[in-house]
Amino acid sequence: MSAAEWKKKCEAEWSLQGAPLPDSLDWKSVYEAKPLGRNLLKNPSPLGLSKDAPPPEPEQRDMPMHGPPRFQLDGDFTGWTTSVEILPYDTSGIPEGVVVCQLPQYSWFSMEQVVDLKAEGLWEELLDKFQPEIFIQDCYEESQVHQSIYQLHVKLLGADKSTVISEHCVNPTEDLSTYSHTWKEVSHVFCNYGPGVRYVHFLHRLKNSFMMDFYPTKFTGSSVIVRPVTTSS
Repeated sequence: MSAAEWKKKCEAEWSLQGAPLPDSLDWKSVYEAKPLGRNLLKNPSPLGLSKDAPPPEPEQRDMPMHGPPRFQLDGDFTGWTTSVEILPYDTSGIPEGVVVCQLPQYSWFSMEQVVDLKAEGLWEELLDKFQPEIFIQDCYEESQVHQSIYQLHVKLLGADKSTVISEHCVNPTEDLSTYSHTWKEVSHVFCNYGPGVRYVHFLHRLKNSFMMDFYPTKFTGSSVIVRPVTTSS
């Protein structure tokens, strides 16, 4: 097909009528990159879990674990930058004089990834003038590990990767009186964010606990999707 035909194909399939479509772009390459409507995160479910199935039940052991405490989930974290923050023991609720043999030790397991929107096939005129919706989604396991087990921080960054144009944070408090062992979905739509967005920085943190055994908080379905629509409000 000709360059004009590739351009028309992109415009029709992605409903980009009214969006800036410069002739200078290689529309065949743009079409093959499919930057709109797909998940731009690499390896979005490194634990191999799906939100379409319930989280796996915690593993029941006959004997407690041996060896040093664990603070990180097993998985393939290719594409992610990971880190572990081991938290100090919480003794605030222990009455004075009470002897405690063991306390749970908590840790935050952090995963982050930066999406280069231009490298994924999006173009500056679309991001600056049309400003398509940037849809964020994540799922974490309902658990009774702690009242705070999940945090999400997503930033839209400029070309220098340091200028924050828009951001969204989630830090829910869990209701420990109920337990249904399901996925909890978190989502947000960035719209009318202004010109200059070139990167999306996605960071989430999951809290794990260790006391004779490892009690993790699982997750799946992390998503950054650019949708070919705009929102007026």
